[in-house]
Amino acid sequence: MNLLILTQKVDKDDDNLGFFHRWLDELAERADKVFVVANFVGEHNLPANVQIFSLGKERGLGRIRRYINFYKYLFSALPKADAVFVHMIPIWVILAWPAAAIFGKKIYLWYTHKSVTLSLRLAEKLAAKIFTASPESCRLRSKKIMVTGHGIDTEHFKPKDMPKTEALKLLSVGRITPSKDYKFVIEVVGLASGNAVLDIVGEPITKVDVTYKRKLEMLVLEKNLRDRVIFLGAKNQDEMPDIYNGHDILLHASETGSMDKAVLEAMSCGLPIITTSEAFKNLLAVLPKDTAVVAGKIIQAAGAGKNLALRELVIKNHNLENTIETIIANMR
Repeated sequence: MNLLILTQKVDKDDDNLGFFHRWLDELAERADKVFVVANFVGEHNLPANVQIFSLGKERGLGRIRRYINFYKYLFSALPKADAVFVHMIPIWVILAWPAAAIFGKKIYLWYTHKSVTLSLRLAEKLAAKIFTASPESCRLRSKKIMVTGHGIDTEHFKPKDMPKTEALKLLSVGRITPSKDYKFVIEVVGLASGNAVLDIVGEPITKVDVTYKRKLEMLVLEKNLRDRVIFLGAKNQDEMPDIYNGHDILLHASETGSMDKAVLEAMSCGLPIITTSEAFKNLLAVLPKDTAVVAGKIIQAAGAGKNLALRELVIKNHNLENTIETIIANMR
């Protein structure tokens, strides 16, 4: 099977999309040839049967030039591909569909977000199937939707003994943006035990995000938490296992409505989770969005150690190999 993949970025060092490099590894193991068209191409080390085409964002090419490249590479790869797999960009399904139809190739979409946009509705009409991580991860009603699990590399994210400290080390991971509700998490830390410290891994992306981070930094100062709340910045996939294993509890208050991959990565490492997100109601005990309740749970959970039952849940429902096998089997 030859596969054409359309994706935002190929860069194993990217803190947000670096995980997709491992997806490409696994897809390449199950395909004869893989053609990847990406908006941005950075550091990568992929098998010989993977061919990468960049639209040129990393070189500063403008949108019109990138659209020209998009169709150039699309018409070059489509005759050699058996199927098209689009990662997270419904508009690319729409843009690629006429060319795919000419060559008689089916398009498949991976999508995990609570937003049901017009482009997603149109893409659903054109795609053969839409793969998603959980029922909550794609809110569109369609018989084309298939739940595959989130594709977590459980051999990369696994328990590891790390040096212990006297502090209760709390962790939150993800893009610094209002929907992640770090304001709530910081307020919780202000109510928690005095030896609790919070590390936040992630960076803002948009101007709105940058403004939000400034507000969070002001909140930290107002609550006199400078020594207890630390912004660690962006971390790549190679750094994250030690970060998860070096903490005691993951705090999660996201309002995105879909399963955050970071929570599943932490679970794969056996890290106890405290979440208020309904997206995890079928996997975890979900707490109400109440700072006092969550702060009390932190005190209660302190010193509990690794929870290997959480890792087993990820292996069973969200491991990378099963996710890729399901996707490939349904594209043949």
